[in-house]
Amino acid sequence: MPADDPRHAVVARLAQVSDFAIEVLAQQPELLAALDQPLTPLQLPEDREPEWPALLRRWRRAQSLKLIWRDIAGLDTVEQTLAGSSWIAEQALGTGFNALLNAMRRVHGTVRSEDGGEQHMVVLGLGKLGGGELNFSSDVDLVYAFTDHGHSDGERPLPAETYFTRLGQRLANLLDEVTADGFCHRVDLRLRPFGASGRLLLSFNGMEQYFQSAGRDWERYAWLKARPVAGDVAAGERLLALLRPFVFRRYLDFTAIDGLREMKAKIAAEVRRREIADDLKLGRGGIREIEFYVQALQIIYGGRNPALQRKGLLESLAALVEARLLPADDASRLRAAYLFLRRLENRVQMLRDAQVHALPEDPDARARIAAGLGYAVVPALSAELEVHRDAVERLFAGLLGDSDGADDGGDLPSSSAADLAALGYADATQHAERLQALLDAGAEAMADRSRQRLQRVTGAFVRACAAAADPDACLGHAVAFLQATLKRSSYIALLDEQPSSLQRMVQVFERSPWMARRMIEHPMLLDELLDARVIGRRLDADALPGQVAAVLAAHAGDAEAAMLALNEFKLSTGFRIAYHFLFLDLGAVAASRLLTRLAECVLDACNRVAAEELRRQHGIIPGAAFAAIGYGSLGAGGLAFNSDLDLVFLNRGGDAAASDGARPLDAGRFFMRQAQKLIALLGLNTPAGSLYEVDIRLRPDGAKGLLVSTLDSFAQYQRERAWIWELQALVRARAVAGDAGLCAGFETLRHELLCRSRPADGLRAEIIAMRRRMRAELDRSGEDRIDLKHGRGAQTDIEFFLQYAVLAHASAYPVLADARDSLDILQALAQAGLLPAEDAGALAEAVERLQHVGLCCHLAERARVVAADAALSALCARTARILASRGLDFD
Repeated sequence: MPADDPRHAVVARLAQVSDFAIEVLAQQPELLAALDQPLTPLQLPEDREPEWPALLRRWRRAQSLKLIWRDIAGLDTVEQTLAGSSWIAEQALGTGFNALLNAMRRVHGTVRSEDGGEQHMVVLGLGKLGGGELNFSSDVDLVYAFTDHGHSDGERPLPAETYFTRLGQRLANLLDEVTADGFCHRVDLRLRPFGASGRLLLSFNGMEQYFQSAGRDWERYAWLKARPVAGDVAAGERLLALLRPFVFRRYLDFTAIDGLREMKAKIAAEVRRREIADDLKLGRGGIREIEFYVQALQIIYGGRNPALQRKGLLESLAALVEARLLPADDASRLRAAYLFLRRLENRVQMLRDAQVHALPEDPDARARIAAGLGYAVVPALSAELEVHRDAVERLFAGLLGDSDGADDGGDLPSSSAADLAALGYADATQHAERLQALLDAGAEAMADRSRQRLQRVTGAFVRACAAAADPDACLGHAVAFLQATLKRSSYIALLDEQPSSLQRMVQVFERSPWMARRMIEHPMLLDELLDARVIGRRLDADALPGQVAAVLAAHAGDAEAAMLALNEFKLSTGFRIAYHFLFLDLGAVAASRLLTRLAECVLDACNRVAAEELRRQHGIIPGAAFAAIGYGSLGAGGLAFNSDLDLVFLNRGGDAAASDGARPLDAGRFFMRQAQKLIALLGLNTPAGSLYEVDIRLRPDGAKGLLVSTLDSFAQYQRERAWIWELQALVRARAVAGDAGLCAGFETLRHELLCRSRPADGLRAEIIAMRRRMRAELDRSGEDRIDLKHGRGAQTDIEFFLQYAVLAHASAYPVLADARDSLDILQALAQAGLLPAEDAGALAEAVERLQHVGLCCHLAERARVVAADAALSALCARTARILASRGLDFD
């Protein structure tokens, strides 16, 4: 080749970086002209079976040569090089598998089950192949599986397992066997169930049983990246869906950290034994630490956040940042280190197509690698390598912590009543007995590591609760929580690994028995407290409809699973609202509106599930419609944390007399069934609790009336027979779920009814008399306490005044009928000139203050009767004076 031939420069650059590339060009010089071309698919002609190994190996070397050139020429990024290596392996596996399968079928036929259904085999790629990030000269981690047992139907039939075992063996040999042309890919089958001693492949059922009963922690990391790469890919995806609960638990799973520590310890021992501390993959701050870091977070959080269930490392890093589980700066450092290390590792392997992971000892070889990467001298490369290693090592050490060196619990403050008394516990003897019973139960139910965790966590709770305002109550909640989680070691691990979560739990136990009880009944709520960034994330009412819709969509066609997921969503969201109200800056009015919006979304979702179930059973009634009307706090946007839902159900008949399904129902029975199903779904008891209790007594004619009324009959009742209190209730009513047209029809009717002219004096007298009777029966105020709901100048007094104002004045000021919420009505009255701005402001202050104290009572699980203080007493007295000045003296 002449010196001025442009190909000379190409060969010179290749020679600097790769002896392997020069060797390939010497054997296949025609490849020099195709270096810039894309990778080309593999062809294995059916009639040339003896040539398959040679064709496969020559093809792989040709494609690998292109990867080397595209890398050193800057045509590909590191990510593209890794993807290219993965594509080459998948092509070899897929094409080789299909060719061998067809050859097997020509001799043995197709495998079929007893009922004649065709059975299939799938090749699963694990590790870097599964993640689409294969090294230049890596082995491929494979696991084989087949759909079900049976026999092939050819002239020489074989049982399914024998058939697919032979196919798997032939595939491994086709790629792995060293011939005169070298090898294609090294095949590692040791990650299969039971490892090298296990059968080469299992059926799908066998795989599922293995992971349910014998799956180990390290296998969760291995299978996180699993992906079907050959054979029946669709069946492979179904298998992975079956195995997903093994990898990703439904709760936050900090036991994954223990598994990671064990794997890291084994790797460290191997590094010391083999003296490979500088290994780019296994050494300190190496590729494996980055992979473990990301995979551990995926396993911990992925069960609760499906967006984290990614295969590739870089996309998983981005998902962790998006989920706010990894600071962007840390992710940036890990990404930079990963790309640097992977590029360097590839260049080391490109040198001689060897499966090595460390810079060569030979100084000349090191200099070639450094120069090929653009470093003038080797020390410059080494210096940058150390910067990345230090960053990875520091982050990885922070993730692992030092659990093994922690206090094993042998000297707990809970060891005796005297210790507890010294810490300030009044019921020291009782606490000591309960703590000892807890530890004894843990000793019986837990493995050694989990038992040590329980001891550490128990001691931490004893110390933390001692600083609470009511240490006895606080510790009582803590012990009850630990008792509820003895069989869920992941929660104990979480508290051991995340002391900040334990501190937040103590704050919750101290401030809110309601929240404490929910955590005890549903430990999954500990997930909400894990990360301050998560629990503190802004609550967005506008996002709730989409979030609830996503819950339903994720469980489409499975009503039972959908209702469980909906209960979990409602439970966790309500818990977050309570946390924001107690500990962050969420006001009472905003909290109530969020709780109301949550209830609306849940109600709408349940109505959809009920309607779909009804449609499957009975069809539909063309042109008919159903709607739920929210009364009381639901309609007014003022729900509390344990409120029930006051509902009235309406329907509009269609042209058809009955539904059009196989089991038709007339309209009356059809919509009664829908309302009954909706109520049942709202009250359905699931492992995550139930959604809401429903009160339907506000419907026309009360308990004697129909469960569902037509809009016309409802209108007639309201116009002709409704009591004043029913019109008052209509002030706060609002269509909250169901057919949009029917909801609009109700809103029009409500506006018309509220705007009817009424004699103000008679209305005032009737409302005053009713309110006085109610207060006489229900007010629990005394000299030293105030009833926040029924007391003088309290919530119900204000609501009666506002309802009177709407009923008395909406005929002249229709805008009053548009409002439901007390604050909105007060604003409308002030703008209409019906209430002085000063009085409106004072009443608004009373509404917000009473609402705040009321929510605090809900979270403290106390009746809304509080000890009187000067400020609250003065506020209620001022409210009573304002109402009396407007003609409504309820005393």
